[in-house]
Amino acid sequence: MSSALLYGAHVFANGIRQHYLRYGGKGRPIILIPGITSPAITWGFVAERLGEQYDVYVLDVRGRGLSSTGPNLDYGLDAMAADVTAFAQALRLAAPALLGHSMGARIAMRAATSGSGDFSRLVLIDPPVSGPGRRPYPSKLPWYVDSIRLALAGIDAEGMKAFCPTWTEGQLRLRAEWLHTCFEPAIVTAFEDFHKDDIFPDFPKLTQPSMLMVAGRGGVIEPVDEDEIRALNPAIEITRVANAGHMIPWDDFDGFFEALGDFLSR
Repeated sequence: MSSALLYGAHVFANGIRQHYLRYGGKGRPIILIPGITSPAITWGFVAERLGEQYDVYVLDVRGRGLSSTGPNLDYGLDAMAADVTAFAQALRLAAPALLGHSMGARIAMRAATSGSGDFSRLVLIDPPVSGPGRRPYPSKLPWYVDSIRLALAGIDAEGMKAFCPTWTEGQLRLRAEWLHTCFEPAIVTAFEDFHKDDIFPDFPKLTQPSMLMVAGRGGVIEPVDEDEIRALNPAIEITRVANAGHMIPWDDFDGFFEALGDFLSR
């Protein structure tokens, strides 16, 4: 276990148990919000690097990992965003930065624009820009559901390779070990909300310094989307990781940090 990982813990916030992993412990506080089927521990390899400079808190989003789950929770975007705000308040984090990937980026935007939290800056990593009347999200729901059901039955790294063929052995093992903690109805709701909940109206409401990181090979954000986002929020900083798919740090770890640059420390 890396020395950058300080501990894992739980906090009761927004009416649920929220589990998190803390890395580093010094510098600006950062809340890292993973994507739709990524428990906190799967982002450890990124958090370890960030923890060299920052105080990093990686969340298990509700319905994933060791946070509250089950059929009686609201898995909508607004509820997940309220979790982040309540989490920061419960731990008394002073104006933390938010770094969110995919669904986590949508959560970060909604938390930042809700008016109920104090966040210093945002890193939005390849958020789905699908929505009513827009181009659909390129991934398909069975990719998530089928892999979760296999994980529930017991899948190994070799079996997971069919879903994530470019990942390392260690990354595949970790996903195989933890994917069963992703509650299928939570994942279905989030995926459906990618197409029901339009995040474009949130862009002009962002008052914090914000970075949009685009996966060059992801197919999630196209140049036309970048143009629309830039028109809505001319201050947003747009960076591109040319050789990465949607899972940017997995595809190009160094490229991810090159694109991030010194944005979090400005």
